[in-house]
Amino acid sequence: MTSTAGVSGAGTEDYDVIVVGARCAGAPTAMLLARLGHRVLLVDRATFPSDTISTHLIHPPGLAALERWGLLDRVVGTGCPAIDIYAFDLGPFVIAGSPAGEGFDVSYAPRRTVLDKILVDSAAESGAEVREGFTVEEILFDGGTVTGIKGHGKAGRTATDHARIVVGADGLHSTVAKATAASGYAEKAKINAYYYTYWAGLPMFGQFEAFDREDRAFAAWPTNDDLTMVICAWPMRDFEANRGDIEGNYHATLARAPAFAERVSKATQAERFVGMAIPNYFRKPYGPGWILVGDAGYLKDPITAQGIQDAFRDAERCTRALDDVLAGRRPFDEAMRSCQEARDSEVMSMYEFTAEFATLEPPPPEMQELLLAASRSRSAQDEFARVTAGVTRPEEFFGHMQERMEHQAPHAA
Repeated sequence: MTSTAGVSGAGTEDYDVIVVGARCAGAPTAMLLARLGHRVLLVDRATFPSDTISTHLIHPPGLAALERWGLLDRVVGTGCPAIDIYAFDLGPFVIAGSPAGEGFDVSYAPRRTVLDKILVDSAAESGAEVREGFTVEEILFDGGTVTGIKGHGKAGRTATDHARIVVGADGLHSTVAKATAASGYAEKAKINAYYYTYWAGLPMFGQFEAFDREDRAFAAWPTNDDLTMVICAWPMRDFEANRGDIEGNYHATLARAPAFAERVSKATQAERFVGMAIPNYFRKPYGPGWILVGDAGYLKDPITAQGIQDAFRDAERCTRALDDVLAGRRPFDEAMRSCQEARDSEVMSMYEFTAEFATLEPPPPEMQELLLAASRSRSAQDEFARVTAGVTRPEEFFGHMQERMEHQAPHAA
């Protein structure tokens, strides 16, 4: 007999799965589960379309997921330009390469107003019940097992719903993670403060451009409606001193690359400044009757913009595991433990690379030498771009570069 430990009662639930949070982790999870025939309720306090704080860059692995789901054409059809070059201006030299991987030569950066709407609509089309403008007030328990949610819609009407599994796809401040006291590990403090806005009349010609200037960094890439996102970063130690004049410090950061600052001076700011500072953590993503998906279970500094594709792959991974559980093929704890191990194995090296990359500290001499060598090789530039796109593992790139440098070093007489 197959154990269903961690899964609530037999046949008394309104749904097989309730998903709390309907953006890049939750909507795909609900969509994929519904496509497999499960009864799914998807809830979010937001209504769609709506924006959320995000770098919203989707690297090739994320595009591959959208294509698997049959949604890539819809996203491309929103008019966000393709990005085929990632250029990193490190001051003394530039590394510019292709992010190509998993069958895609480009990336896209659709606004969350259009991307999330596509995902939510697809969940509904796939058979999930979608409840927008719904605030979860309480996670329900029977003993130590999560059994459902209680909340209210915008009109104030309360509702109580039960499910075999409740999925927290509700991000950093996850209601599900708080209610279940999900334990954290491998945690790191906030590294940088980020502020961004959008500019009209700032053409990017299919490029993602990033600039590293001592203890400041910024990057830019094109998005929908002929707009360009430009995001600036400074260390958290400067957060309090800088927060009183965001605009001034933003432009002072751009001024460290005068040619780019000149381009921005000819553009028009299209929206207000938005800021964020993000902690870095893993959370144990499951317990009796509940799981965490996407940022609710794992979050890192946005400097490598991995969040959307991480959420997509986490949704796929967790859907496979939940389908096994709901169909009685695997016990809940076994399936979810394997899911957690697979997630951590896949993302841990990028998690550490991102944290190191985000420190905005000068790299040690051997790293500077390695990056300089990469800037002199077409293939190495491509490989570095693919590291930042989540296509190539950091340890593979740095291992290849170390071997190349050792091979090219003059032999002692």
